[in-house]
Amino acid sequence: MEELDFKDLLEDFLIEKGLTQVAFAAKIGVKQSQVSEWLKGKAKPGYDTLKKMAVAFDVSADYFLGLKN
Repeated sequence: MEELDFKDLLEDFLIEKGLTQVAFAAKIGVKQSQVSEWLKGKAKPGYDTLKKMAVAFDVSADYFLGLKN
């Protein structure tokens, strides 16, 4: 299995779900600029944010960690 960086996982997720950065950010309670930083690879979300992402989109946190498809 090819290992993807978080930015690649997030980009694929947004495309798959048809989400904009703004919609994604609003759903997890962060600013769009933060999502932009993640997509550029300049930052990564912390534990609490990963948890919010998993809950908001009903996926395992392992998905966003690149441990699960």
